Parts: sequence; C-alpha cells; structure tokens
Amino acid sequence: MSVPDEQAGHRVEAMLGHLLRYGVLLAAMVTAIGGSIYLIAQGNDRVSYKSFGDGVAPELRSPSRVIVNAAGGNSRALMQLGLLLLIATPVARVAFSALAFARQRDYLYVGMTLFVFAVLLFSLFHGGG
Repeated sequence: MSVPDEQAGHRVEAMLGHLLRYGVLLAAMVTAIGGSIYLIAQGNDRVSYKSFGDGVAPELRSPSRVIVNAAGGNSRALMQLGLLLLIATPVARVAFSALAFARQRDYLYVGMTLFVFAVLLFSLFHGGG
C-alpha cells in the first residue's frame, strides 16, 4: 500500500468515526428533546407498567409516520425518531464503507460489505417475525 493509499484509508476511518459519533449524538439529542417534551407535558400522569407496554400507537408504527409526527412536535414520535436514527447510524456506516471500498477499487471488501449490508437490511425488515 502506498502512502496516498494509507492517507486515503486514514481519511475513510476518520469519516466513519465521525459518522458514528455524530449519528449517535444526533439520536441522543432527538430522543432527549422528545423525552423532555413528554415529561413536561405528561410528567405528572400516572403510568402503570401494564399500560405502558400495551402496544404502539398507530402514528409510531412506520418510519414515514414517525417523521411526520415528529415534525409536528409529537414527543413520543420524537423519541421514536431518535431510536430510528440510532438504528440507522451503523447501517449508514456499512453503506458508506461499501462506497469507500468501491472508490478504492477493493472489490473483495465491496462484496463482503454489501453482504453485511444485505443481512442488516433483511434483519431490519424481516427479523421481527
């Protein structure tokens, strides 16, 4: 590996690190904002564990509905959006890795990374049952 290749590798590693760091921070901030709004609005409400786990509200069942409701300021949707962002962060890292390997013309790693990406997507969309 030549010096420019090593520098490119270090840049990719740094970008992947930033992607993970900022993705997790963004997810934490969105979740904290949603949680704060929820506690301000409903912090004094009595909640039992049984009613808390009784299914998910319809507006929180699909990513598109979560985004629409989060944009409207729904606190539970904001918390759900934060969790979706947290899940999306490593998926985005794998996708970015595949692009970086393709740019470096390292097709063995492109193939392996795309396989990992396919397994991740399959588990996200079909893993629940």
